[in-house]
Amino acid sequence: MQPAPFLRFAAPFPCGNLAACLHPLQHLEEGLLEEVVRIILVSGKSAVELGLYVLLPVMVVMMALMKVVEAKGGLALVARLLTPILRVFGIPGAGAFAILQLLLVSFAAPLATLSIMERDGTARRSIAATLAMIFTMSQANVVFPMVAVGLDLSIIVLTSLAGGLCAAALTYYLFARSARDHDPSVVGILPPEKPKWASSPLTLMIQGGQEGVQIVLGAIPILVLAICLVNGLKGIGALALLEEFLSPALGAIGLPAVAVLPIATKFLAGGTAMMGVTLDLLKEGAMTVTEFNRLAGFIINPFDIVGVAVLISAGSRCASVVRPAVAGATVGVLIRGILHLLIF
Repeated sequence: MQPAPFLRFAAPFPCGNLAACLHPLQHLEEGLLEEVVRIILVSGKSAVELGLYVLLPVMVVMMALMKVVEAKGGLALVARLLTPILRVFGIPGAGAFAILQLLLVSFAAPLATLSIMERDGTARRSIAATLAMIFTMSQANVVFPMVAVGLDLSIIVLTSLAGGLCAAALTYYLFARSARDHDPSVVGILPPEKPKWASSPLTLMIQGGQEGVQIVLGAIPILVLAICLVNGLKGIGALALLEEFLSPALGAIGLPAVAVLPIATKFLAGGTAMMGVTLDLLKEGAMTVTEFNRLAGFIINPFDIVGVAVLISAGSRCASVVRPAVAGATVGVLIRGILHLLIF
């Protein structure tokens, strides 16, 4: 029986048959799958260790203390004292709570204050100034764990306040001048929750600790995904290429080329993921404590994709002023970064 005409002129498989030709491709596919699984497992282990052994102890203790101070009216007193100063920079009285929540709890804590500002008639211009300030300042969920490995707490707080207030003023008086809707003649102070005087300090601390646990558990999924993304980019060589491209600019300001990794991680995946990457660099000796303190002014803040998305979810009025807030925060972060380079 004669073969079909089109088979008569077809070239034979170089390997002898189709299965033999596809055999190397099967090995390649299996190797790629094994590498993907390895990256997922390594990223998951890093995220869980970071969440349980670094974030959890710090957040439980800080939330327990904050719960007691808040219930006893301490935050309201501080806010009342700070309001006359903050008003000069375009920040309403409630903004004092946002500062304390950011510096003492986490980057997501000011969300509660922003939600109230959405509903209480606060001007969009003032909301934009508050957002710019929050985007610029350092968040407690990164600062306190990193203090344990050499971050200078006093400097990070001072530069946060300086950069945050500059960002708020620029946003209020320049970038958000047209964002007017309703400016109440008297900007009131956000009232604290009804003090739980009947609750003992121990009960309040337990409640705060439980809230801290919930914050950490909620952060673990995004940590796993973020670290997995960074490790994936590292695996395909994208970060090495970026490191080579940016190393001259980083060297000019006294930063190592390896600083590209925490910078990229921070803006792609958020501050918590950046903390995990930076802890590894410090542990391996690839970055010194001084170099980290020089870099900290640029990367310890909620001004990234994750942070902005979370904070503007407070409501439509917050989302409507995100552009002027981002413009003000950009200047504020640059001011903070330059201050760290000058100090360290």
